[in-house]
Amino acid sequence: EVQLQASGGGLVQAGGSLRLSCAASGFTFDDYAIGWFRQAPGKEREGVSCIARSDSSTYYVDSVKGRFTISSDNAKNTVYLRMNSLKPEDTAVYYCAAVTMPCNSWFVGYWGKGTQVTVSS
Repeated sequence: EVQLQASGGGLVQAGGSLRLSCAASGFTFDDYAIGWFRQAPGKEREGVSCIARSDSSTYYVDSVKGRFTISSDNAKNTVYLRMNSLKPEDTAVYYCAAVTMPCNSWFVGYWGKGTQVTVSS
């Protein structure tokens, strides 16, 4: 059974930080990168960042560059998204997913459940 469990969301003030975790299992990891997506109320889901496990290459959308950092602990099959300098516009449900490569194609093989991030002003 494929599982992608996102956790670590919460309520934080603007300028604060959170670290999201995505624990993955049940699929062949070499075939997929891991991506983080988010969906704000009334908006479409968008890709935020992704990491290829094979070479640890990463990608970030412009709106989070310099603030978010994605990393992978391959021994734990867990991917992290460190989010610093959070802004109210970062408020969204964050999802992790197994995506095909190149990861910024955002083509999803498997979705995980989301975790809510709320940034207050």
